[in-house]
Amino acid sequence: LKNISKDRLIVMVTHNPELAEQYSSRIIRILDGKLTDDSMPLTEKEYNEEKKADNAENTGGKKQKKPSMSFGTSFSLSLKNLFTKKGRTMLTSFAGSIGIIGIALVLSISQGFNAYINTVQEETLSSYPLSIQKTNTDLSELMKTFMGSATSDSEHEKDAVYKKSAIYDMIDALNNMESSENDLKSFKSYVESEMDNSESKLYNAVNGVQYSYDLNLLIYTKNTENTIIHSDTQELMQEVIMEHMGIDMQAMTDASNSMLGESATSMMTSMSSMNGSSMILWQELLPSEDGSPVNDLLRKQYDLVYGSWPENYDEIVLVLDENNELDDMTLYALGLEPKEDVDKIMEAAVNGKELENDNKTWSYEDICSIDFRTILNSDCYRYDESSGLYTDLCDTDTGLQYLYDNGLKLKITGIIRPDENTSAPMLSGSIGYTDRLTQYIIEQSSESDAIAAQLADKNTDIFTGLPFKESSADINDSDKKTAFLEYIDSLDDAGKAEAYIQMMSIPSDEQLEASVQQALSGMSRKDMEDTMIQGMTQQMSMNEDDIQSYISSMSDDEIRDTFTQMVQNQVKAQYAQQVQQQMASMQPQELIAALNQMLPSLSEQQCAVYYDEMMDFSDSTYEKNLKALGNIDLDDPSAVNLYAATFEDKDTIEDVIADYNKDKDELSQIQYTDYVGLMMSSVTKIINTITYVLIAFVAISLIVSSIMIGVITLISVQERTKEIGILRAIGASKRDVSSMFNAETIIIGFTSGLLGVIVTYLLCIPINIIVHNLTGINNLSAVFPVPAAVILIAISVFLTLIAGFIPSKSAAKKDPVVALRSE
Repeated sequence: LKNISKDRLIVMVTHNPELAEQYSSRIIRILDGKLTDDSMPLTEKEYNEEKKADNAENTGGKKQKKPSMSFGTSFSLSLKNLFTKKGRTMLTSFAGSIGIIGIALVLSISQGFNAYINTVQEETLSSYPLSIQKTNTDLSELMKTFMGSATSDSEHEKDAVYKKSAIYDMIDALNNMESSENDLKSFKSYVESEMDNSESKLYNAVNGVQYSYDLNLLIYTKNTENTIIHSDTQELMQEVIMEHMGIDMQAMTDASNSMLGESATSMMTSMSSMNGSSMILWQELLPSEDGSPVNDLLRKQYDLVYGSWPENYDEIVLVLDENNELDDMTLYALGLEPKEDVDKIMEAAVNGKELENDNKTWSYEDICSIDFRTILNSDCYRYDESSGLYTDLCDTDTGLQYLYDNGLKLKITGIIRPDENTSAPMLSGSIGYTDRLTQYIIEQSSESDAIAAQLADKNTDIFTGLPFKESSADINDSDKKTAFLEYIDSLDDAGKAEAYIQMMSIPSDEQLEASVQQALSGMSRKDMEDTMIQGMTQQMSMNEDDIQSYISSMSDDEIRDTFTQMVQNQVKAQYAQQVQQQMASMQPQELIAALNQMLPSLSEQQCAVYYDEMMDFSDSTYEKNLKALGNIDLDDPSAVNLYAATFEDKDTIEDVIADYNKDKDELSQIQYTDYVGLMMSSVTKIINTITYVLIAFVAISLIVSSIMIGVITLISVQERTKEIGILRAIGASKRDVSSMFNAETIIIGFTSGLLGVIVTYLLCIPINIIVHNLTGINNLSAVFPVPAAVILIAISVFLTLIAGFIPSKSAAKKDPVVALRSE
């Protein structure tokens, strides 16, 4: 009080005269309410000045400022009090920081995990882009069947073992797969226009756009025996497996493509590449939207360990795995692994023998010196004047050597390896080429004579000279009659005799219909089912119960149509057998004479039937021939791959496609199957939900800490009751007292928040070490952002201020007289 009295007036009431004499500068003595003594009374002049000032104030003059305590004084008093009780202050701050530490750690781990998930999302979506195929096969129901369990249509007690349907669901899903054709030419134009607009939703949602074409790359190299080989892992391994195991992998692949479609096969190939077992060798690199042949996403996911990234159409890059290794299949296709070593590997695998590791290595220079040659598809076919057909030069060693020597040279300019922090690299192949090579091959092929010849004759196969089967559906009966008679006229005597037998072996429509009606008369559905089950069991070697289940699921119309087809086939076979037996004794000249007598009387309808049944057609189609020749329109891709960075961006891309479809009729709408969405649709939602739940749990501890701080502040109020009385006595208002305790809670809150943030940053270090050691993922780290730290400190201050509100109000309401009397 003595120190304060240097610039403040202190009035103190006491019964201790010694205390008054020691500290006071003026002593006024009062007895029974009357003034008895004043050690420094006012002079008459001072009295008049005070009276004049009071009168001026009472008449509306400027009021004298009332004494008050600044926030700085309140803050210093609170700080001095907290330092006086350092132990309790630190314990209180630490207790308050526990909730902050909990939330901060959850945010740190969540932030790091979300950053890792975003990286994995970007990498995963780079391996599984939103792919729109020209021919889309909807496999969503089939995938759900495989991913889910079999269905049960009946309700029953759980007192025994019951059967539920699985085979039917699978077969039904296969039978009901829908295919649709997409107009990718128009869609490509739309995508390009959207990508030219930097403000469009598609532009901001995609990492890259890749147009794929149905182009079969013919790339060859020489192996260690100096033999020219097709640098194609799948083809070479099919040959090896066929040689050692007798399994026709090509037939299995063709069946898979036929049944599931290109889109599903592409998806499954991408999935197999995740474990390094992809059979893809050559893969086009994702181009950049600025025209660069290599997208920044690739440069981010892969480290360039040697050389440079490809820039020109004749430059390629070799892709290693994270251990700088290439599998033996790839080495074989690159010509680095001899056929002899591959045979040893296959023999060891087939016979179950242990394989010795030879630990072969190749220098980067040796790898980059490999000589690859690209042969244009159209260059393989040359016109043969003697036959009038185009023949494949690749069928002969000499022709292949000629094509190889004149092929386009490709050079490996660099070697890349997945970055150690990349968990799902986008490339599944081992050699990457740029889209410039694709464009070069397509543009060069367009000038081919073979392509021009096939385009000029859409009805005839230029390789065999036979008509295309599909073109026969577009010609009328009159044209069919002319073509059939020309075909008969071109045959030799033996061919004409055989043709007559074939013609007579074909029953007329009337005979066929009569036989079918006779077979169907009097037959119930059960009779048809029994006959079909018997026939299918013999032909397919399937379990009778499975066939019964499948046939029972058919409708009456389906049963009748299937049974009718079976009867027709049986009648045709029996009729042909009878005719051949009857004509077996006839001489060729007799058969030819009968044919010549029969031909003039044939109607157009009869000739049309013989045309469809007897004519030889090409096994290929017009479109397949153009594909084999490499005739491709750059404006009409076979697939459009849209790469997104996050699932949110993928959803945006889907919205863009939906907007595109709004203005289109049903046939022009883009159809696709989102395989990634089927498998991972709820990943982001699950992650966010877990984070929110953890924060909610930790927030409870933060609230408890705030309540504890409020209780401790209330205790502090009780302990400082006398101080409150003194402050009120020397002029502090209720607001000043309240501000003092609010300042104290602010200091505690700030200290708690700061301590929590510092401890969080320190705990992140061992947490990251533990996470890295347990998971082996170096880019999965707890990260506490600075903005979040500032916000948490502010939250801590705010909550402690709220918690101290009631105690501060309690302190402000204390009667100063009562407070001064307390001990």
